[in-house]
Amino acid sequence: MITGSIVALVTPMHADGRVDWPALERLLDMHVEAGTAAIGAVGTTGESATLDVDEHCQVIAHCVKYIAGRMPVVAGTGSNSTREAIYFTEAAARAGADACLLVTPYYNRPTQGGLYQHFRAVAEAVDIPQILYNVPGRTAVDISNDTVLRLAEVDNIVGLKDATGDVPRGAELVGRCGEDFALYSGDDPTAMELILAGGKGSISVTANVAPLLTAQLCRFALQGDREQAEVIDSRLAPLNEALFLEANPIPVKWALYHRGLVENGIRLPLTPLHESCHARVVAALEAAGV
Repeated sequence: MITGSIVALVTPMHADGRVDWPALERLLDMHVEAGTAAIGAVGTTGESATLDVDEHCQVIAHCVKYIAGRMPVVAGTGSNSTREAIYFTEAAARAGADACLLVTPYYNRPTQGGLYQHFRAVAEAVDIPQILYNVPGRTAVDISNDTVLRLAEVDNIVGLKDATGDVPRGAELVGRCGEDFALYSGDDPTAMELILAGGKGSISVTANVAPLLTAQLCRFALQGDREQAEVIDSRLAPLNEALFLEANPIPVKWALYHRGLVENGIRLPLTPLHESCHARVVAALEAAGV
């Protein structure tokens, strides 16, 4: 079971939108050095919505090959098409990913029964650990705790990334699922509280620009050391807010650009961070000491 800070990694791009492979490798090295627990490749933050099928699979495979076992790689393989989700998950398994992250099917808004059948179909088709991903603010569909409990009985469904920000709901799920099912925060502002309530870590946007602090936050929270965790959480609070001034990953990619780690590349329909937001992101980076 992966525990700690899992970075929801950006996919760095050149100004013309091409994937920047050398920059990707530099980011991977940075996370190894910072103590990040695992790489989350090609999720929402990795612009999965605008990478084509080949690029999607290539980024996952490149991360696995370059990391070369230095840390686990969790591949984003979800889709609103069950067949496509199986295809991506099969490709990630062939590439050597350690686990897959599957978002709830967006836009077509399945019922709870449809969600159960979708995730079970993927799990039965591909023998790799799978983490469900609930982010109703993006997908317009919310997987219930009851449905998660049913899916937790499927052997290779091992956890849930909960981006609702609802800590009591997450705590309830921890109590009902037990230790063998991993609950991860997908909401940086409430990650500390969810881990203290029994979560196993955070799949974090903020970790892109503050990997060391996010890893430390998760470590203290996992140890039950609220006092130390709160010190770090307070440093990260302005950054957690600033990185969502516009739709993710617009602000975090600009923050990485500002730090000289990537080019200012992002794909339409997303556009670079508006100039009016720059000062707030810079101030938040400075407040965090990064």
